[in-house]
Amino acid sequence: MDRPELSAWLRLLMTAGVGPLSARKLLAAFGSPQAVFDASPAARRAVLSRDIAALATPPEGLAEQLDLSWDWWQGDALAERAILTLADPRYPAALLEAADPPLLLFAEGDLRLLRSPAVAIVGSRHATTQGEENARAFAEVLSQSGVTVVSGLARGIDAAAHEGALAALAEGEHAGGSTIAVLGTGLLQVYPKAHTALARRIGQHGLLLSEFLLDTPALRANFPKRNRIVAALSRGTLVVEAAVQSGSLITARLAAEMGREVLAIPGSIHAPQARGCHALIKQGAKLVETAQDVMEELRMDLPSARHPAEAVGLFAQATDAPDHADPVLAALGFDPVSQEALSARTGMGPAELGVRLLELELLGEVARLPGQLFQRVGRA
Repeated sequence: MDRPELSAWLRLLMTAGVGPLSARKLLAAFGSPQAVFDASPAARRAVLSRDIAALATPPEGLAEQLDLSWDWWQGDALAERAILTLADPRYPAALLEAADPPLLLFAEGDLRLLRSPAVAIVGSRHATTQGEENARAFAEVLSQSGVTVVSGLARGIDAAAHEGALAALAEGEHAGGSTIAVLGTGLLQVYPKAHTALARRIGQHGLLLSEFLLDTPALRANFPKRNRIVAALSRGTLVVEAAVQSGSLITARLAAEMGREVLAIPGSIHAPQARGCHALIKQGAKLVETAQDVMEELRMDLPSARHPAEAVGLFAQATDAPDHADPVLAALGFDPVSQEALSARTGMGPAELGVRLLELELLGEVARLPGQLFQRVGRA
């Protein structure tokens, strides 16, 4: 793609009133963005049944976006960067199954991952320690098994999933899996900022992907929008933890609408972060407990280098990890438990345990229930 062609694609993307659906209709009728602009208003009206006056003139800021995009694409010889248009043969075919596939995709990293078997792992930004451990363990086993882990670079479950997939690469015993991060911002505006280093590692060892102009900041409406890309790129979507109303459930719904599988990990009935997963399971999502469950549900075969039992064992090892550094919280969990049972679990005497429970109650970490039962307070 040369500079004038990129300019035409950016112009079509930036023209007010032209969404992905209208743009695809125009491209199907005229063949290229430049041909769309060269066509008469009457010809365009015949395609869309309406007139879009903004198509007659270049949008404000086009020249600046062209310079920024061209310099980013061509300016760093060490970075693997690409701008994929709908006409590019490298454009992911799976994404065309979405109702409104993006006109352009800005990509940095290994484009081969767009053709590899993939599973989305999504969940709460306010995840529990156990939830993050689960996401990391599932992602690591899947990546070791040659599966690409797709997520959204958000805090909590997303970040843990990316980290798990990258950890598998570091071990060097995998069959080609890695991770794809689909951003809700432009690639030059990583959000949250705390994930800048993680994004850099994904760009080097996985793939960063965004449909938004490079300098697009974090806008609330764009994050649910990017979820359709996460769902479309994946054979199935695994929800690790989610509140009843969350972006993760949007991703799951979009996956189901595209005929993809939806899977969920169950949790405690007292944990707010588990309620979204339980709702999905009630609606027919596959309940999974191990990475092997995911592989079997999606009809993916583990390579001979890793026996299924090893995958199960690796996950089981991770899920045995304590949910919190505090030994009392680790023993408490979310379900009600008596002080006597806690004393047996922690090895603390009644006096010592009573003092610690009072401290945690004052901090809002636990709730006292009738009959001297305690339970952990879920933080949504």
